[in-house]
Amino acid sequence: MGRLRRSRTHKAQRDIHRASRTRARTKDLDQIQLIDLDPKNRAALEAQPLDFEKPGLAQHYCVECAKYCETDTALRSHWKSKVHKKRCRALKEPAYTIEESERVAGLGREGKRSTWVAATASTPSAVTAAAA
Repeated sequence: MGRLRRSRTHKAQRDIHRASRTRARTKDLDQIQLIDLDPKNRAALEAQPLDFEKPGLAQHYCVECAKYCETDTALRSHWKSKVHKKRCRALKEPAYTIEESERVAGLGREGKRSTWVAATASTPSAVTAAAA
C-alpha cells in the first residue's frame, strides 16, 4: 500500500539522514591507494581463504572498490559497470598527502625545500647520478 503521509512534511530529509547514518562505509580512496593496491597486499586480497561470514565466501573481491561479490559472474559484470570505472578513474589521481593538506590550511612550508631534496642535493654522488 505504501506510506501514508502527506507530500510536504516537516523535516523531509529525515529518511536521507537516517540512511547515511546506517549505511555500511567502504574504504576511502587513499586507503585503497596506499594499502590495497600494493602488489603484495593485492595478491593476498585476491586470493583470500574461505570465509563463511563474507559474501561469496570471500572468493570474488574487487580490490579497487573494496567490494565482495556473490559469484564470478557478478564480479565480471561489476567490472563492466559505471561505478567500477568511475572508481578506477578516481584512483588514478594521486592521493593527498599530509603535507599538502597542511599547505592548503596555511600551516605548510611554502618557500622551503623538502628535506629529501636537500639531503640528495648535498651529496655529490646523488647529484651526478641524477644528472646522468
